[in-house]
Amino acid sequence: MRLSRILLRTDRGLLGQLTETFVYTELRRQASGHHQNLRFFHFRDKDGAEVDIVIKGRGGLVAGVEVKAGSTVTNSDFGGLRKLAAATGERFAAGVVLYDGEISAGFGHRLRAVPIRRLWETA
Repeated sequence: MRLSRILLRTDRGLLGQLTETFVYTELRRQASGHHQNLRFFHFRDKDGAEVDIVIKGRGGLVAGVEVKAGSTVTNSDFGGLRKLAAATGERFAAGVVLYDGEISAGFGHRLRAVPIRRLWETA
């Protein structure tokens, strides 16, 4: 157990991958009880901009989720979500950066930073 903690502290890339996998799994679990059929994708455009998780719902509406293991969020963390919004137009419902921080904040039209813990907290 101690070795795994040390490894996660020193290898931020591994921590990021594990965090992304955790969020994806949690979103899939929550979607399994949802009344509409939600589909999950990954987005990457020709320039290499990415969104970790794209959720497509009824009527083709699309939401993007970017996962960040860090405790701060900057405007540049929304680059992939902005590209997804441009690519999907009116079908873009929202974009969220889930991060290991404390506050929710807006970063433009239909874009928010939200603490990861909100996935399992009740409102």
